[in-house]
Amino acid sequence: MDSEEREIFYFLKTWGDEFVSAKEIARRAGGKQKYHKNPEWAKPLLGRMAERGVLESDTQGRFRIKPVAKKGKVKRWISPEIAKILSEKGVKVEGAGGGSGETGTDDYYDQL
Repeated sequence: MDSEEREIFYFLKTWGDEFVSAKEIARRAGGKQKYHKNPEWAKPLLGRMAERGVLESDTQGRFRIKPVAKKGKVKRWISPEIAKILSEKGVKVEGAGGGSGETGTDDYYDQL
């Protein structure tokens, strides 16, 4: 990643799994002067990063860091009532899961 892409990456990392608009990224990631010179500076970079798989976008054109896919068993949600019944029968039940994956390390995204 070049320096501008890294600025965007670190800015989006502070937002966690929330989607952020391209305008907000351009305004806050690069600083005031960069935004006033060219308010659209981040859009080509965001498109490039999305193509490489570093970012993902939603239907409204907002972006976030793409979570790392978990390998292995997929956790599924189970109701508390069923968990209680299964635990009474001696079956070990883990808590609810199935949410989105977590973000990876910086090295993982540098390789993309």
